[in-house]
Amino acid sequence: MNIPAELKYSKEHEWLKVDGDTATIGITAFAQGELGDIIYVDIDCVGDNVEKNAIFGTVEAVKTVSDLYMPVSGEVLEFNEALKDKPDLVNSSPYGDGWMIKIRISNPAEIDELLDAAGYQALVG
Repeated sequence: MNIPAELKYSKEHEWLKVDGDTATIGITAFAQGELGDIIYVDIDCVGDNVEKNAIFGTVEAVKTVSDLYMPVSGEVLEFNEALKDKPDLVNSSPYGDGWMIKIRISNPAEIDELLDAAGYQALVG
C-alpha cells in the first residue's frame, strides 16, 4: 500500500502535506480503496475556520457516503475544483491530483499529534 513518508496522517484516514503555515489535505489510498469508486465530493467550507476533528465535507461513493474530518485546525483557503467534474481523481491519485482542500494552519502544535507513515501503516495493517 502506498503511504508516502513525507505526509502526516489522521486516524480518520486523512493525509496532510505541510508547506510552511499552509497544508494540503486529502484522503489516503487506504480510505479511497475502502470506499470504492468516488462519484461526488461535497466541500463548501472555503473561507471558514474549521477546528481539528470537525467535519469539513463528505465523499460519496457508489454504495456509501463518508464524512471528512479536519486533521488540524485552520482556515480553508481552497477547494480542488477539478473534483467537481472528476471526483474519481480521489481514486486514481489520492496523494496527487485527488487532493481536496488547502488550509492555513491555525495551531501548528496539532501537527505533532498526527501519525507518521509508520504509525499510519500500523493503524491500517
